[in-house]
Amino acid sequence: MEAADVHRLQFAFTVTFHYLFPQFTMGLALLIFILKTMALRGDEEANRAARFWLKLFGLSFALGVVTGIPLEFQFGTNWARFSKVSGGIIGQTLAMEGVFAFFLEAAFLYFLLYREEQLGRWGHWAAALLVFLGSWLSGYFIVCTNAWMQHPVGFEMQPDGSARLISLWALLSNRWALIQYLHNMAGAAITGSFCMAGIGALYLLRGVHINNSRRFLSVSVVVGLAASVLAAVPTGDWEAKLVYQHQPAAFAAMEGHFHTEDSAAMVLIGQPNMETLRLDNPIKVPGLLSFLTHQRWNAPVKGLAEFPPDQWPQFVPLVYYSYHIMAGLGTLFIVLMALASFFAWRRTLFAKRGLLWALMLAWPFPFIANTLGWVTAETGRQPWIIYGLLRTAQGSSQNVSSGNVGFTLLGFLGLYVLLAIIYLVLFLKILRQGPESEPIQPMPA
Repeated sequence: MEAADVHRLQFAFTVTFHYLFPQFTMGLALLIFILKTMALRGDEEANRAARFWLKLFGLSFALGVVTGIPLEFQFGTNWARFSKVSGGIIGQTLAMEGVFAFFLEAAFLYFLLYREEQLGRWGHWAAALLVFLGSWLSGYFIVCTNAWMQHPVGFEMQPDGSARLISLWALLSNRWALIQYLHNMAGAAITGSFCMAGIGALYLLRGVHINNSRRFLSVSVVVGLAASVLAAVPTGDWEAKLVYQHQPAAFAAMEGHFHTEDSAAMVLIGQPNMETLRLDNPIKVPGLLSFLTHQRWNAPVKGLAEFPPDQWPQFVPLVYYSYHIMAGLGTLFIVLMALASFFAWRRTLFAKRGLLWALMLAWPFPFIANTLGWVTAETGRQPWIIYGLLRTAQGSSQNVSSGNVGFTLLGFLGLYVLLAIIYLVLFLKILRQGPESEPIQPMPA
């Protein structure tokens, strides 16, 4: 295995492990803010729920920080040539994420966790709002960084081969960033909602913390339904059209669409055969792919065979399966949250043990769906690290051997296993303790 491949493997592992935590905390930040808003109106059960979830938020935030730091170092150690080309661009958004968003979130998280009595109701609510804004602002700067790699704008190339930023506004208002951010944050809200719903269902099935679990379960299924719908329509549709417009080879790989056709069918199930450039055992909806991309049933859609093989994603089956599993899970999320919201509206959700079991067992799947969404985006962009500008093979560090990277990858594996064990022990300890057993007396405003 060449050094560039090991560089990619190491970054893929570390970024995948890291993103387990931000997607949870960004989704949870929204839910905690909603609970604190309900508490502001005198709902003490919501306030107790917010205190409980803040413990899990704080723990997950700490792990997100610890696992996020090595990623930025890898730009210099593993991807030096990429950093030389793009440092003047992505350095802007990464610095803004640290200076503006991360410190805003971290500073007010302290007040949210430890200074409730001193702040009073309105002050504590304001702290929850600022943590929510900091968390979601942080997500936007990171998405802007990735969006520039997907669709570079607002720059000019210098004689030394580096890119120079000529418009900060173009970088921050990149259409790819706006659409990708909305889709990404819908995914984060799904993760937070399913985790909250799953733990609420667990408590109800065990017959513990009943009143408090009912409160945050009711909130989470409504937010989860809204986020699940938004992730599909319109944000998922917008992002697919953006990929079709700017990365047509990646779009063809995602859809398993190998040959140009009029009235192209949407594939629901099938296995890509790279030898024959066809799908085995396909189940298709005629004309639907043409309609979704062009709003015309008979419009032509380019197939992968139209593009030179060196422009194809390097792992077409991985792109195809990642995209289809993500989309399939997204459909299941809508169905499950719609059922839960309907029965919550009918005030019978808490008696539906089968549905509670489904909610409890479903909590890992948003992590899988979000991860596969990013796998689709990143492997679909290949062979480019900056689309149309710099190939991935040209972006890795030349002076770091595959052996050195493999050794550090083993180190990351061992360290992250240890971190995962510590996190799970502490997470389960908080779950066993549960929310406060008795309501605290309301504080003066």
